[in-house]
Amino acid sequence: MTRLKRQLIVAAVLLAGFAAAIGSYALLAPDKGSGGGGVDVQAAAKALPVRADSHRLTTPKKSELTIVEFLDFECEGCGAYYPVVEKLREEYGDRVTFVARYFPMPGHRNGELAARTAEAAARQGKFEEMYNKLFTTQKEWGESKDSKQDVFRGYAKELGLNMTEFDAALDDPEVAGRIRKDQRDGLGLGVQGTPTFFVDGSQIQPPSSYEAFKALIEDGLSD
Repeated sequence: MTRLKRQLIVAAVLLAGFAAAIGSYALLAPDKGSGGGGVDVQAAAKALPVRADSHRLTTPKKSELTIVEFLDFECEGCGAYYPVVEKLREEYGDRVTFVARYFPMPGHRNGELAARTAEAAARQGKFEEMYNKLFTTQKEWGESKDSKQDVFRGYAKELGLNMTEFDAALDDPEVAGRIRKDQRDGLGLGVQGTPTFFVDGSQIQPPSSYEAFKALIEDGLSD
């Protein structure tokens, strides 16, 4: 069994247990990290899997398929799928639109902060770079009970961001609101854990392997 397959099996087990344990209650709980209330259930009724301002990791000239991932940068399952998504992006980026949407889970101390970090970087045109940085370093900061804001600021410096603008964005209520907007959409679409994938608007079970995900894409492209 390859290392990647082992990671995906572990991710599937984690996803099943996590979703069963928290259900939708946790998603409605107050979000202390953003300084605001919980997810607006009424607004969730108007949910969309992808919006015009959603972060697209690929922008093919002629998109034949759209894959949306609701993710939490601190989620081990998302970390396990990250290399799979990256490999698929490399192979199908000229035909498939890959979209990343925020869905930090309340059980993760730094999940919401990591999402705001990515969004603050996005304001300076560096979303993809921060997205990659957060996932490739997840084992260094994830599952901690302490705030990793200083660590994330270090990543911002490494990426050459203007730190005055970055710090201001990190504390901007509009940035926190951008995260909650993705959460509202996710909740309205039935997302209960991460990662959750949608293919052309339909939610799918996370594929158990890279090969299974590739087969799913090939099937979608052949329609």
